[in-house]
Amino acid sequence: MSLRQFVIDAWSWLNYKPVMADAGRPGSRAFPELAKTWMPPHELRRLAAYKVLASYDNNQAGQLAAAGGDAGALERRELGDAANLVDTALGYLLGSEQKVAVEGAEHADEETPTPGAAEAAAVQERLRKWADKELLTFRVQQAERAAVLLGDSVMVLAWNPEKQRPTLRVYDPGFFFPQWDDVEDEDFPAKVHLAWELPADDDAGLKARVRRVTYELGPISVSGEDDADRDGSKGARTYPWEPGRASNTTCYLTDGEWLLEDLKNGETLDRLPMNKASFRVRRDGTELNRLDLMIDFLPVVHIANTIPDGGEYWGRSVLARVLQALDELAATDSDGSAASATTGTPIIGLAGARLPVDRATGKPQELQVKAGAVWQLGETGRMDALDTSPQLAELRARVDHLLERIAANSRVTAAGLGTLDATEVPSGYALKLALGPLDALIGMMRLAREHKYRLLFKMVQRLYQAGRAEGWTAGETLPARLSWAPHTPTDRGAVLEEVVKAYGAGVLSLETAIAMLLEAGYPIKDASQEVERIRAKAEQEAAARMAEAAARQGRDENDEDQEDGPGAVGAKKPVGKEHEREPVAAGR
Repeated sequence: MSLRQFVIDAWSWLNYKPVMADAGRPGSRAFPELAKTWMPPHELRRLAAYKVLASYDNNQAGQLAAAGGDAGALERRELGDAANLVDTALGYLLGSEQKVAVEGAEHADEETPTPGAAEAAAVQERLRKWADKELLTFRVQQAERAAVLLGDSVMVLAWNPEKQRPTLRVYDPGFFFPQWDDVEDEDFPAKVHLAWELPADDDAGLKARVRRVTYELGPISVSGEDDADRDGSKGARTYPWEPGRASNTTCYLTDGEWLLEDLKNGETLDRLPMNKASFRVRRDGTELNRLDLMIDFLPVVHIANTIPDGGEYWGRSVLARVLQALDELAATDSDGSAASATTGTPIIGLAGARLPVDRATGKPQELQVKAGAVWQLGETGRMDALDTSPQLAELRARVDHLLERIAANSRVTAAGLGTLDATEVPSGYALKLALGPLDALIGMMRLAREHKYRLLFKMVQRLYQAGRAEGWTAGETLPARLSWAPHTPTDRGAVLEEVVKAYGAGVLSLETAIAMLLEAGYPIKDASQEVERIRAKAEQEAAARMAEAAARQGRDENDEDQEDGPGAVGAKKPVGKEHEREPVAAGR
């Protein structure tokens, strides 16, 4: 390989695979879909990487290598280690549940709520209802598994007039083609394509074609401007989330199809001839050719599994740095399978044996190693068996070594994968140290997604405002985020003791205490309702104590009155005329 062929990019961890050299090559058996004329050349390595990673997830890496020319790869044994690593990392990333949280909503139930807390709580409730209707938990798991496996995932929002809410759809990142030409904002492109090929359907009379859905930011077209949405300036519009500010930018949607036979060399995805396009039509008859969506953002969210390097845009798969170790593991499993065959049915050498003769042919028959077989040996006969069990034991030890290496280098850790022997952990603190790399990995993965989900919920609010949905008024959108549950088990007893002491000492508010219990995994469905129940119960107990104290005080006063009655010891005698003569009588 010459120096000019040595490539270092976001996909260079796959350079060791010979099959990557076939990406985009005409006649490639491994990547025939990448040889299409409409495929952008600079996207070929990324799309090839996605296919390689998907083959590992489906135990087909050997088949892909065989399609690239490695005939021996068909004997490769793959036992699901790659898929297990992906699913394990995904499970820790997602935690037990995810919730939509709006900043400030937790203060709405306080005795003196902060300004805007009630509005934040109302928005949080509406967003959670939207999440339930759109199966957000399901969509998040769809998107995140693709992100963990492939490094990237894509979510697309669209306003549905019939349902009166934004709809959410997850796309394969192989369909996603952002356009970075002449982009002022390095974080967000001004145009993105979602494109895929549609195969021919002879029964329906359809030829092979490519479909392209384009979202593009551009200046507002005055000819299609609605007077109700204009502020009086030419080609400008006031959006409900930015009242008082005129904008001349909008988002256009184009959804068209092109026949593959009509495309020539050089007419790639971003250069498809518009005069040969067949545009799709909505249910209301509107043609999807530069349709003004009446929003000033692209309703597309790209999720990267890791924080991209400077100048990069794409994430990295959880398998990226351990892919060669997975190859080594598959090769060891294949060798172990061959060794186990000779161990279970050993190779036997016979000397001086009398072989049975086939009566039909008159030739000696082959001996078979099976239970109950009897071989006659001569006086000098000998039988020797080849023992391959030591080699099999070495291969099993190598498998364990490779699994430990994969767990360490992927940072999922042996404790995270469940391969760590519990008897080897002396204490809970030692287990926490063992899970340290996993904590750092999940923290980094969640950080890479934090602002993307904030962006998603911002778009949801603005689509509601643009659709003039009931309850969504004009005004600035509130910051919302996706709250993740703890990814590892927590010591509930220690957290509870800490919360009780801190709250009893007055250094923690009730809301913060409930939030800590919620993060520890206590079955609290709604923090605000739990706060209300606790306060209501405290008020009832306080009222009961006051009533009991009042009753006790009444009983005490009553007892004093009874003790001071006639005949009581030490009682005060009433002053009267007959009593005034008592001292005189006493003197007699």
